Amino acid sequence: MKRLDVALRMREIGAIPLYYNPDIEVCKQVIGACYRGGMKIFEFTNRGDFAHELFGELVKWSKRSLPDLVLGVGTVVDAGTCSLYIQLGARFIVSPLLNEEMARVCNRRKVLWIPGCATASEISKAEELGAEVVKLFPGPTVGGAKFLKAYLGPCPWSNIMPSGGVSPTEENLDEWFGAGAFCVGIGSQLITSELVAKQDYKQLELLSGKTLEIIQKVRS
Repeated sequence: MKRLDVALRMREIGAIPLYYNPDIEVCKQVIGACYRGGMKIFEFTNRGDFAHELFGELVKWSKRSLPDLVLGVGTVVDAGTCSLYIQLGARFIVSPLLNEEMARVCNRRKVLWIPGCATASEISKAEELGAEVVKLFPGPTVGGAKFLKAYLGPCPWSNIMPSGGVSPTEENLDEWFGAGAFCVGIGSQLITSELVAKQDYKQLELLSGKTLEIIQKVRS
């Protein structure tokens, strides 16, 4: 899948769930539940020892079990780690910061690079470096939906993905998409520790589906 196809998948679905757990079986259950709910794109969080080994196994598993899943990696902060995950099969790379070396690595391999930015100048710089989608991070603390709306006024060509503080409620999603969000990244507010502790993956599936229904509603 080419990077523009990945960006279009993000736009189509509207929400990218993100999660990490050191137990690969828990990861499979979480990814599978979100997938069945309609979120056929997933951001594996690069966190913890041997996270890359876990990701490599998840890529192989998803190709067998969820063949149309787009699996990428988040919380990548340097070019070396970026290269490692691309080699393991990452279809997109998300970062909490702007790193020019990562841009060169991803552009060379035509992999979608989504850097984290907190200012108008950072967003502009990221786009100069080839970023098709930019992560607004951390969303609420850099001005939230008000900042996004104000920024897109003079710069309507930008594709912005808020992440951090996004919740699967109609009020919150309406605020972000009403401001012009390209899509949203959503983690602990969707994949809650309570649901995982209870192994209530059916409820996670239902919540994922409900979230996408809300997104369709607020977009229309």
